[in-house]
Amino acid sequence: MSKVLVVDDEPFILMMIEDKLKTAQIDVVTVRESQYALEYIRKERPDLVILDWMMPGLSGIELCKMIKADPTLQDLPIFMLTAKGQDADEEKGMQCGVKRYITKPFSPKSLLEMVRETIGSL
Repeated sequence: MSKVLVVDDEPFILMMIEDKLKTAQIDVVTVRESQYALEYIRKERPDLVILDWMMPGLSGIELCKMIKADPTLQDLPIFMLTAKGQDADEEKGMQCGVKRYITKPFSPKSLLEMVRETIGSL
């Protein structure tokens, strides 16, 4: 079973994504604090990470840079899920190595399709 890690500080977002992915038989782990995410990623090796950009403490973009700087993790697909919808923000996210840049509000159905497309190609 594929495993997806979702890192967001908004409980409603976590619950919505978790419900949608679990219904599709995808194993989901949620983390509300980004500093715990890197430890989890190194230990559990999820198939995909969905990150919120604006997090307290370590931002999603900083976490993305840390993941991509690690040679053992650099191929890990990352989706950035954020309220930051400016073109410059998307460009910064893509430069950090995100596979998909998704702005909030988002369609859970579309997110599921992107997840399936990504983990299905692994």
